[in-house]
Amino acid sequence: MTNSKPVVGAATMISVLEQDDALRRFILERDRDLEIQDFLSPEVLRGTWRDDVQRARKILNGHNGRIGVHGPFISFTLDAADPDIRKIAVQRLNTCVEACAALSGPDRQPHLVVHSPFTTWHCHNLDTRPGAREHLYQRAQSTLGEAVTLAEREGVVIVIENIEDRDPHERHLLAQSFNSAAVKVSIDTGHAFYAHKSTGAPPVDVFVRAAGNALAHVHLQDGDGYADRHWQIGEGDIPWPEVFRAIGELSHRPRLVLEMKTPEDILPSARWLIDQELCE
Repeated sequence: MTNSKPVVGAATMISVLEQDDALRRFILERDRDLEIQDFLSPEVLRGTWRDDVQRARKILNGHNGRIGVHGPFISFTLDAADPDIRKIAVQRLNTCVEACAALSGPDRQPHLVVHSPFTTWHCHNLDTRPGAREHLYQRAQSTLGEAVTLAEREGVVIVIENIEDRDPHERHLLAQSFNSAAVKVSIDTGHAFYAHKSTGAPPVDVFVRAAGNALAHVHLQDGDGYADRHWQIGEGDIPWPEVFRAIGELSHRPRLVLEMKTPEDILPSARWLIDQELCE
């Protein structure tokens, strides 16, 4: 169990950091955790990613904290069954690892967020079909395997974020199946709360406790449990004291990044959490 309060950071686009001096200063003042989200775009990964890395490095000059990127997920899943689609997914993921490594040196162990392949359908059907779970693992390993090898070489940590996951242990087991220190678990609080309220998943704090030492990254957002809201913290129904109590029970500090619907909600959300004495 850690003693000090966690320090909250943010997820945003390079253009926002270039235009919002208050947000940039907020990130720099405490070397806060930062996630750049430009690299989830196929257009960026197919073309401008090297230029975007240089833009980010320039605007973040002086930042010595932990940094990472949100990886691609548009039009594919980690368990893509079509080999032609998987080939494109592999290319996108490998390029994103390269971008992640170029953005931050291995001493800061940059993170790369990828989306979990587990859906609500899987929760009801995987165990009714012999071998279905094993085949899902095999497909995910085929899609992500090259990126994991590259991540190991470049000092990048790939974190698998819950999307529709109802069982908080599924991603942990999938991450373990890679047998690599370069694959960990991420939690999105809003996704977990949606799954809790709408599909019968456990509460958000249980997702944190289930991940345990494999939890390397958290997307902080609020919501009502009906949809993926990305509301300002304090405007929804997530029981934040218990979520941060669970985070505080960990023996390490996962990266905490505010992922808001609009960048204008980042600083008010941080202030709300700080005012509640949940983080710094």
